[in-house]
Amino acid sequence: MFDVVTLGETMLRFTPPDFCRLGQTTSMEIHVGGSESNTAIGLSRLGRKVAWLSSLTNNPLGRHIDSQIRVHGVDTSHVYWTDKHRVGLYFLEPGSPPRNSQVIYDRAESAFSHYSTDMLPKDLFRPGAARWLHVSGISLGVSEVARQTVRHAVDLAKQAGWGLSFDVNYRSLLWSPEAARVELSELFRTADLLFTAARDLKTLWGLEVSEGETSSFERLVEAREGKPSVVTLGSFGAAACSSAGVVLQPIVPVAPIGRLGGGDAFSAGFLHSWLSSDDLGVALRWATTVARFKYSIPGDIPWIERSEIEKSLQTLEHTPDVVR
Repeated sequence: MFDVVTLGETMLRFTPPDFCRLGQTTSMEIHVGGSESNTAIGLSRLGRKVAWLSSLTNNPLGRHIDSQIRVHGVDTSHVYWTDKHRVGLYFLEPGSPPRNSQVIYDRAESAFSHYSTDMLPKDLFRPGAARWLHVSGISLGVSEVARQTVRHAVDLAKQAGWGLSFDVNYRSLLWSPEAARVELSELFRTADLLFTAARDLKTLWGLEVSEGETSSFERLVEAREGKPSVVTLGSFGAAACSSAGVVLQPIVPVAPIGRLGGGDAFSAGFLHSWLSSDDLGVALRWATTVARFKYSIPGDIPWIERSEIEKSLQTLEHTPDVVR
């Protein structure tokens, strides 16, 4: 039995070294990255049994992605392999103030954009085969085909009695706020567990939340009918809210070496704790601790060790989160 099954696209990332611009570099660092596989890897490295579903091109690039996910203990045996389409790529130009970092996608016609419902491993979606399905809004923005596949996977997971975890993960380079709101609102309302950034709440649904005014979370709790929601709040930290109330978890900011993948590490830490106990405060401490460790690691993948996370958490054991 899997603790969590994740579904989504993983790409190759090309990054110029030493903060060079894309137009000036003569070499590139190559990393593997995808929101759902990042979360799967984080969970696996914390000791959970995880499977990742996707479609990959049967060439050296696709096989490299597969091997880089499997090496962390994630089950990739249900990946759909194809000879027809390409591996998605993206390019990250790291910025330094006053120059912002920027991402350029090259993922059109990728294997995952053609990942149709008939490619899903239907036999996996049965009662007792897994406890949770984790998906993100990125997958619904890749293509109409992928969107229908994610929705079908969600339906199959619900029929099998699995829990559903949904990370909004709005990407403005994929679609407009208006289009995203139409397609994501159902999952936003119905997911058993929601992850989102405060900025995405405001952009997509006009919901503004603030750590300084916990009553601002009431509209989110109402919109989600009391189901738990987890919100990242930038440099402050994070919050979780449900019909039971609001929990705030401040963090000590760190200078990020590897910012990309931090949110995925956050969701991995939260889910790992949530699978053992539905304590929002404890899960938030796990989430923020795993995310802070990820910021110290280059690339997208959370190369964390459970022992170091647990050791760090011990120092927070007597530091209460703010409950209001």
